[in-house]
Amino acid sequence: MNRSIRIRFLSVSIVSVAAALSLAAFVFVGLFTRSLEHRLDQELTDHLNNIAGQIEFAADGTVRLPERPTDIRFSTPYGGLYWQIADDLRGTETRSASLWDYTLPLPDDPQETGTIHRYDIPGPEGETLLVQERKVIVKAPDGERPLRLAVAIDTATVKEARQAFVSDIIPYLLALAAFLVAASLAQLTFGLRPLLAIGESLDRIRARQSTRLTGPLPGELKPMVDAMNRLLDDQDALIARARARAADLAHGLKTPLTILANDAETLKERGETEIGEELTHLASVMRNHVDRELARSRIAATASMRSADADLEQSVAMIVRTLKRTPDGERLAWQVSVPTGLRLGIDPSDLQELIGNIVENAVKWARQRIMIDTVATSSSVTLLIADDGPGVVEADLKRMTERGVRLDTRIAGTGIGLSIVSDIAEVYGIDVEIANREPAGLGVTLRFAAVPSAPIG
Repeated sequence: MNRSIRIRFLSVSIVSVAAALSLAAFVFVGLFTRSLEHRLDQELTDHLNNIAGQIEFAADGTVRLPERPTDIRFSTPYGGLYWQIADDLRGTETRSASLWDYTLPLPDDPQETGTIHRYDIPGPEGETLLVQERKVIVKAPDGERPLRLAVAIDTATVKEARQAFVSDIIPYLLALAAFLVAASLAQLTFGLRPLLAIGESLDRIRARQSTRLTGPLPGELKPMVDAMNRLLDDQDALIARARARAADLAHGLKTPLTILANDAETLKERGETEIGEELTHLASVMRNHVDRELARSRIAATASMRSADADLEQSVAMIVRTLKRTPDGERLAWQVSVPTGLRLGIDPSDLQELIGNIVENAVKWARQRIMIDTVATSSSVTLLIADDGPGVVEADLKRMTERGVRLDTRIAGTGIGLSIVSDIAEVYGIDVEIANREPAGLGVTLRFAAVPSAPIG
């Protein structure tokens, strides 16, 4: 089932306009037909009165008209307009020339004198005639005599006029229908514009370019906008509380773990080496787990929940500046090439966590040099972080991002850094590739989707 408001509205508009104009056409044609019939009826009445006023009698008492009716159709055989005078006392009929050899089959029914009787009868060539008949009493040489006067007209003129009217009105009705449908679409487009504005505002919120629905909106939509803004505020507050609770829980566990580790060292000093080693191992496992959950609590649950977009150059510069001050970072040569103005759809803190863990791992293993390079296109950004260290055994490359894996325990660390990298990459859909470099070293390639430079909407 189609759920488009435009198509639904257009369908309803077409059906309603077609129904309304069809009804209008039916009414207009009916009004036109009745008006035409009324005009013909009035014309027949005028002819009937004219004929009644001209009736005379010859010396032998027969009916005659001193002047023929002026309408030429009365003189044209089968011209469509006819008159007939019936003298029932003498059984004679006087007809117009237009009837030629045809006699109007007037019904033999009683009529009141002076009352016009209207009806339809068959005509001389099979057409239908509209007839007005009146019974009049006239003075004849032999006294008063009743006569039946009838005037008839071919109703084909009504049909032809109606058909011509329909042919003339249809193009105008079609043009009116097109105008009304177009006006409905224009009204719909204008009416839905505030909804489009809400959609664009939601896109800006999703792109973390805004935190609330804003902009001039109709008063009818204000309750919905206020409700959505309250929902967004509640969501932000809920996420903030969840992160805070996770962080509080992790920090709360660190102190007992530190005490547990110290107690383990005390036990080993007392000679209880086996139980001390076991407690040290358990404390280390739990600390790693707490550190991982603490790090994960800072990661956005989804890409749409990030606080803002991140500036890649600023994030890299901050990480490099910090690591250069460490003992390992001071001895290394740094080759950094990151252009300004590159924005990524990642929370700034998550990007720093992502890149920071990778660069920190590179600093641990690098011998002389760290390289950070960027390749940007209109649709993607590729960041390469490489060192000149010993690299990794090929079989261990895939294990590097697993939780708590440390490939060499001689270097200090918890083993969760690259695992956090994997978690962040999964949230934001970042492609992470780890590979050995020639002649030596390890390279981590991150591929991001580029963020449009202009705000959405």
